[in-house]
Amino acid sequence: MPFHFTNHYTRDEVRSLLPQIRGWLEKLRASLAEVAKYEKRITGLLAPGQDLGGEMVNRWVKAVVAVEQLFAEFSKREIQIKDVDRGLLDFPAIIGGREVFLCWEQDDDDIEFWHELDSGFAGREPL
Repeated sequence: MPFHFTNHYTRDEVRSLLPQIRGWLEKLRASLAEVAKYEKRITGLLAPGQDLGGEMVNRWVKAVVAVEQLFAEFSKREIQIKDVDRGLLDFPAIIGGREVFLCWEQDDDDIEFWHELDSGFAGREPL
């Protein structure tokens, strides 16, 4: 049976990535908040026939690009973001010859859980 993912992580590999991942999540949350702030302001300024531009739109575009770049960091490594606010992530792994996810939440000190590809957080098991 073919695997769904090309990248598969060991517990130690995920551990080594955690400092970098914590930084990406922090930047991602900040960038998402910035996008939301500008979108709220821009939406309030829009009216039929109005042309909106200038520094505020430039800052909004930069924030959107930052979000896209951060999502790309996770995507190219096949790390799945399940909840940005909680910092809930899944890492493809092989356990007992089966493809599963190592499951990590930002408040976790270590990689302590795994779950089947289709079971999610509720189905996680201790390593």
